[in-house]
Order: sequence, then C-alpha cells, then structure tokens
Amino acid sequence: MPSAKPHSPSLFSELDIHHFKNGTLYNLYEKLGSHLTSWQGEKGAYFSVWAPNAESVSVIGSFNQWDPKANPMVFREDQSGIWEIFIPGVVKGDLYKYYIKSKANGIVTVKGDPLSFLWETPPKSASIVWHLDYTWLDKEWIDNKEKNNCLNCPWNIYEVHLGSWQRKKEEANRFLTYREIAPLLANYVKEMGFSHVEFLPVMEHPYYGSWGYQCLGYFAPTSRYGTPQDFMFLIDYLHRNGIGVILDWVPSHFATDGHGLGLFDGTHLYEHADPRQGYHPDWGSYIFNYGRYEVKEFLISSARFWIEKYHADALRIDAVASMLYLDYSRKPGEWIPNKYGGNENLEAIAFLRTLSETLYQEFPGIQLIAEESTAYPLVTRPVYAGGLGFGFKWNMGWMHDTLFYFSLDPIYRKYHQNRLTFSAWYAFQENFILSLSHDEVVYGKGSLLRKMPGDNWQKFANLRALFSYMYFFPGHKLLFMGGEFGQWDEWYHEKSLDWHLASEGFHKQLQSMVKYLNFLYKSEKALHANNFSPNGFYWIDFSDYEKSIISFIRKSPDEKDHILCVFNFTPVPRLNYLVGAPFAGFWKAIFNSDAPEYGGSGLGLTKGEMASPLVWQGQPYSLSLTLPPLACIAFKKTHEDKLEN
Repeated sequence: MPSAKPHSPSLFSELDIHHFKNGTLYNLYEKLGSHLTSWQGEKGAYFSVWAPNAESVSVIGSFNQWDPKANPMVFREDQSGIWEIFIPGVVKGDLYKYYIKSKANGIVTVKGDPLSFLWETPPKSASIVWHLDYTWLDKEWIDNKEKNNCLNCPWNIYEVHLGSWQRKKEEANRFLTYREIAPLLANYVKEMGFSHVEFLPVMEHPYYGSWGYQCLGYFAPTSRYGTPQDFMFLIDYLHRNGIGVILDWVPSHFATDGHGLGLFDGTHLYEHADPRQGYHPDWGSYIFNYGRYEVKEFLISSARFWIEKYHADALRIDAVASMLYLDYSRKPGEWIPNKYGGNENLEAIAFLRTLSETLYQEFPGIQLIAEESTAYPLVTRPVYAGGLGFGFKWNMGWMHDTLFYFSLDPIYRKYHQNRLTFSAWYAFQENFILSLSHDEVVYGKGSLLRKMPGDNWQKFANLRALFSYMYFFPGHKLLFMGGEFGQWDEWYHEKSLDWHLASEGFHKQLQSMVKYLNFLYKSEKALHANNFSPNGFYWIDFSDYEKSIISFIRKSPDEKDHILCVFNFTPVPRLNYLVGAPFAGFWKAIFNSDAPEYGGSGLGLTKGEMASPLVWQGQPYSLSLTLPPLACIAFKKTHEDKLEN
C-alpha cells in the first residue's frame, strides 16, 4: 500500500499562495488536483485540494483500498486553506476521492476532485489520476488564430451534441468516441462550408439528460466518449481541417450531486449559503458565490484551461442573464437586493469583466460568446467603456420574433411584419450571432421544419426562406445539427439524427441550399465583414406588409460590393414587382431559394436584371422582378460595374 512521505513536496510557491489569497491565481489546474510526479527518487502523485473549513482531509482511492486512515493530507500553515500530500506508487488510471471531516459539527463528505482531469463514466463518480500530455499538430491553425477568429471573419457555426450527432445503431445504439467522430464530423462540416463547430458542454456532468449544462468536472471532458487525449485529438483534427472549435461553458450554476462541489468541506464553499442567492429554482442547481476570491479563481482557471490545454477558439457562456440579475426567475421576497437596493448581481458582473479582460489579454484570437436573453446593455463592448467585454452575443430577440413570424400561416403575416423587421433597429447595438439553436427544437417545440405552416412543399419552402433570411440578415450565424437537412423529429439526446433523410428529396435539396449559403456567406464580404456596422445594411423597403415582401441591401466595408436581397413570404408569386435599386446597370443573380435544385418551383430564375432609371422606393433606379413564392432572391452589383454604367 502506498504511504505518504513525512514531508511532502508542494507545487505552490510563496508567490502562488500570495496570488491565490488575493484572487489572482488563474492557473489552478497546474497546482491543485492530482499531478503525476517524482519526489526523492520515487514516482507517484502529488494531491492538493482547497478545503479551508476541514478538520482533516485524506486521499482515498484504488491504491489504498479506500482507507481514510492511509493517506492523511497536510494542512498548509499559511491560511490558504489548502491541503496537500505526495503519495508514492500512484500511477495513471488510479481512482481517488477526498475524505473530508469538517469543522462544522464533524460532518463527513466524500468528494471527487474539483480539479480532476478525468472522471469515471457516470453514474460512477471517482476522479482518475491522469495527465494531459499530447502532441498537437494544429500549428498552422493556431498561428492564424487571430485571422480565423476575428470579429469580422465569417462565423457560420454548426452546433453539435456529441452524444446524438451520430450513434452506432448496430452496436446497441452506443455513442461514437471522440476519435471516431473526428473524421466524420470534420469531413461533413468542411463539405457543408461551416466555419466553426460549437459543442454543447463536454465538461463532465453526472446526468446525461442535462446535455452537459449541469456539470461538475470543470477541468475534465466527459469520459462517455473517451479520454482527455481523445478529445484533444478531435479538436486537433477539426483545426487541421480549417474548422474552429467553440465550447459551451457553464459558470452560471452547477449540479448538486453529492460527490461534487456543493457543501464541499461541510460548508457552502463554492455556493452561497442562502438559497435566495445560492440555489437556482429553475434548474435545481447551486449558484456560484462570485464574490469569493477562490471561486473566481476556480472559474477563470477553468475557462483558461480549455483555451490553453485544449486549444478552444471560443467559449460560449451559458445563461449569462441568470448571472446578471439577482431576481432572475424569482418572485418578490425570493431574492436579496444588492448593496444599493438593485437587482443587478454586482459580484457576477465584476467576475465577467475580469474573465473577459484576462482571457482576451492572454489569448489573442479567442472569443467569448454570451447567451444573454435580456436587453442588458453593452454586453459586447469593452470593459473600459463600461461593457462586459464579450466578443459576441446570441440575438435571442431576433430568434423569438423570427420563429414567431415564420410559424404563422402566410395569410396572417401581413399583420405581424414588424415582428420580422424590428430587430433591424437594434441589430448593431451588440455584436450579434443569429442563433437557431438546440433550445428551439426540444421539449415539445418541434423541429424547425415542423414549425413551418402549410403542406409538405410549403413547409420546406418556408424553411428555405427562413434560412435565407438568417444568412442575409446582419449578424453571424448558428444552426443546430439536423436543421440543415430538415429533421422532422425534434431533437432527442438519446438517439442519432435521422441521417437517412439527408439522402432523400426535399431534405437533400434543403441541405444543398444550406451548403451553398454557407459558401456564399464566407465568400462575400458584404455578407459578413460588415455584420456589426450600420454601414453594411440599409432597407430598400419594409412597408409592403400587404404582400409580406421586404428588401434590403448588404454592402462590403469598402463599398465595392452591394447585394440586394428580396423576400416574398407568401405562397403567391409576384410578377413584374418593382424593387428600388441604388445603381444603374446589370445586377447579377447570385441566389434563388426557389431554384429546382433546392426543391423549389423554379420561378424567378434569371442570370440577372438591368436596372431602369425609374425612381422607386427612394432609390434612383429600379428592377422589375418575378418574386417566387415563399422565397428569397439575391442580386450582386460590383463597384466596377457602377463605373461602367
């Protein structure tokens, strides 16, 4: 049986402890947790854990028959609250937990390691001694990270849940491993033209049905699909195929399972003690105490960890609104105001600002993305300007209004055209991502295709129009897996997507259109490089609500290219419909969602149109167009053409 040396080594220097106690030690994963090492000629593992209110702590594991008396830890005498020990003979793959006797009435807790790099596959709950050695091959991507991930680069994101993108049906419907999914996902995403993959949380989580949003392993990818090195291989493979990786990260709340962070040392260490501050009524989870230095360090270290050790390009931070507001989803009397009497969570706001400043300064070329569902101001503006410092924010208002509009029978759309156009008035207040995410296709909401009204043909035509509107409207793009080929069933995490549909009729044609839009979006600067500037967008007309027709211009930063987008949201074709145009000459047709190859009727197909000198809709010229039913058509005019005409 391994036994502790009488005087164990430490990975903490005096300077580390100084920073730790001041809340500025953001590489905790190099200090706390378990680390394979050698001491005095013997190989083993160093363990350290923060448990300031413990009377005693010992490491129990597969190497000592889980005996609490075998390996008692040493409490540092520097008021850091850290316990540590070196245990010779411990090897990679050994299981362990911490046996903690609290000063609080002698409460005993048995906990997994908050800094563990790997956990047993749930429902098992032990931490696993592991290392993070890996030979990365993505140097070309990393060297160009700032170029690949800049604000005005084309971000068209494919959102993926690893456990249900594909499964091995012939093998008891098992998960694909990280290494199995790597070439399949990379090849598909590359062929479809998406720029980035966003993974629903991969951090270890006890309950698979939470999709990872109730996690405990803030430094460990879930072992359901493999080891840390296997997950590194997946990211490496995507990078080597020119695909960026976004990881969903959840600092807003954590699972209450007994082996986790809650009541860690018999006291409310990571969470607030008062349930009005520390318990989330919607999700039955604990809320982090953002005012505590060590908790702030834990979370910032976690974010930093995924960027440094796993080469993540971006973190999408979940449920930011629940962090910003003390009364989020609470009735009067169920929350505690801040020191000024308001409902803003000042400590969480300070944490988010520190997080963004720290990460952007240290890792040029990364992005932070906020899932923030309110009108909280300046989410994507710099901290020095009073903002939260995020790079992007999901446009939840656009999503809700747009899906509401498209779910209407076209006969009623004329009464609600403002729901479709309203988002243009605030489109440039933040750096928005237009998201059609997993949240919109679960819990009885139905798939995107089933939301669409009409018969089978009209459902697909409406969905093509919806995707067209998303790709041409200002803002970066996000689409959840299965939407690109018109999955009929709403998403269910226990089964694979219905991939057989992607080879059939309208589904295959829809997928073909999304592929074309992806490459068009990435190739046309007018569609992505000005997404966050009002100079890149202006209306031609949004007032023809009787016919449910809108039109607008997208233009490139250098104003060389102008793209005219015209939408008909009724099943009635419009012949000889006049649309204003800013320039004379030939406007080249670049897209028609009603094209036969996309499953459309083929109306309005043309190589382009000549503008006539008829003043219309406030423009000096106009185009006479055939507008196909439930469709979008788009035309391009270049600066060179303007000079010639």
